[in-house]
Amino acid sequence: MSSPINYPPKEVIEPIFGKINFELVILWMLNNNEVCTWSNLKEKIKPSTLSIYLKKLLLAELIEKKEFNQYTITTKGQDRFYELSQATKQKRKLNYPPKAILWKRNYDHWILWMVYNNTFCKWADLLNEPLSINNSSLSKNMNALIEDGFVKKENKEYRITQLGKAEYSVMLRDYDLDRQSILEEESNRIRENTKKTLKFFKKYSIIEDETRFRFLNNLLRLPHERIKQSLKSEDDFFKILLYLSINHPSQYPIFISTEKFAKKYGLELVVLEFHVLQIVEKKIFPVKFFKLEGDIDEIYFFQANEKLERMLNAVVEEHITRFTYLNKLYEEDKDKSYSTTLESTIDAILDEVCGPLFHEGLRYSLKNLLPNYIAYLAYKVEKEKKLIDTYDKLKGLIWHEVQTYSSKKYLLQEFTNYDENIREVNKALSLNPDQFDSYVAKERLLIYFNKYDELLTFLDEMLEKFPDEEKDIKIKAAYILKEKRNVEEGLKIINELLEKYSEDTELLTYKAYWLQYLNRKEEAVEIIQNLIEQDPDNNIYHDTYGEMLMSFQDYEKAKNEFLKAIEISSDEWFTFQTHIKLGICYKELGKYKLAFEKLESGIKYAEKSKSDLETKKNWLAIANLFIAEIEELESN
Repeated sequence: MSSPINYPPKEVIEPIFGKINFELVILWMLNNNEVCTWSNLKEKIKPSTLSIYLKKLLLAELIEKKEFNQYTITTKGQDRFYELSQATKQKRKLNYPPKAILWKRNYDHWILWMVYNNTFCKWADLLNEPLSINNSSLSKNMNALIEDGFVKKENKEYRITQLGKAEYSVMLRDYDLDRQSILEEESNRIRENTKKTLKFFKKYSIIEDETRFRFLNNLLRLPHERIKQSLKSEDDFFKILLYLSINHPSQYPIFISTEKFAKKYGLELVVLEFHVLQIVEKKIFPVKFFKLEGDIDEIYFFQANEKLERMLNAVVEEHITRFTYLNKLYEEDKDKSYSTTLESTIDAILDEVCGPLFHEGLRYSLKNLLPNYIAYLAYKVEKEKKLIDTYDKLKGLIWHEVQTYSSKKYLLQEFTNYDENIREVNKALSLNPDQFDSYVAKERLLIYFNKYDELLTFLDEMLEKFPDEEKDIKIKAAYILKEKRNVEEGLKIINELLEKYSEDTELLTYKAYWLQYLNRKEEAVEIIQNLIEQDPDNNIYHDTYGEMLMSFQDYEKAKNEFLKAIEISSDEWFTFQTHIKLGICYKELGKYKLAFEKLESGIKYAEKSKSDLETKKNWLAIANLFIAEIEELESN
């Protein structure tokens, strides 16, 4: 007679905080029983989830499979069980990043925040909830942070470095955090260096508050650790920061040449000039400097994003926008001419900023700077806009593109003016009230112009007229709700459809997408993995799984799924998208040559694709942006 099975206590099966740790449940059962069968284990874990975790544990050699489907724990598994048990009993109280930082899903920033705001972090702290960074992304980002000198590893504990603290300060400025929080953080870093700084000020008689402020600002953004290999002396490093602090446009006409500074402060001229070049021109710090050059020795420096530059930025942007808009306006109006040139625009900028912002004596220097500054600003604004637009498109195109608006009759129809197009479509509907294609044309028009509320009402009308099209129409409604950021309601619709069409694999695929949007990763992955197990040669499943892995930044595994999808078939309507997604994965993995090849092949496949023009145009924009980014990375 077999012994009764011991099952885990309630705190393991139903944890108060977080989700069930299925790894712990399985290891608990195998550790507290001589052997467990599949049927024993599935009493506490549903079969699909159990299958996934058993495979993982077997691969990790934490458990062994005996004959007749029986499982036992290994010595390595017992160690892991003890580790997981201790973690649940003695959880350290950790501080976690605010929503403003978590929202962007920049894992390197999450890690930096964690190691700064906790004495140390263990690998599991970042793998486990609430962060749940996947192992591949965690490894990639942690290695990069260690390589950059921001984080150090000691006895399996990760701690922040001095260089990391400086990077943390810079990182905070990328987020919509309250100004007081950033000031407090910067004050803490100043406090760390107070004794050294005061000693330096006293030694060299630095008494002007403006210079002291500039020096402290530079010290926060330009940590010594970055150039310690070439400049070991902290005192010499402080002198270089002092040189940059004295020669600021706000100090005009006070300045000091490199020769005089080197002589006065006892610093080798070659050391000063080399490191100023590295900081200002070679950009060894992630801080952009601008130079105003006057006479032979007269040079002033100011930083991007400091008060002076932000004010200049606002003035320049307004004048350039005015210049662009009015030129465009008068291009269309043949009866009027607009005589303003870029040169006169620069003069107008100078008239506005010289006096209130910059000393009148800097007018000529500023005039020489402005053309390059305008080019920098235009590039910066355009690049940021493209990146934002593209990543938004990636969310809408890569991670969920429901091909519902592909009626062949209207596939190539382009929309130009909503009022005109809606009149045409409504006229076609009145002439052919029973023709389904006419309704599809109106759907496409409404979604093209983002008329989501009208479209939801129209879909209700369609459902009454075409009840046999229930599944297709309701999926469209769920899609529109997702676009309106009401993902939960969309998921309800899909679940209702699945109750009626329980074996519909297409609906299961949609459900996986919706779960992904709700960040319910395990459930989403479980569905798509089950579909692949049932039909391993279905390339759509592999492509979809790859998209999901991309959304969770697991680019290595995503790459493999895209390769599998292409291997199964390279002649599908979405093949060009698969190539582009594969190229993005290679780029994120640092394999630029392969990335370039796949992005290029994606563009070629797009030319042959029967996909609609708008979709192809968006994907080509994505591919070209990543190609440009790769070229920029390789040129640096």
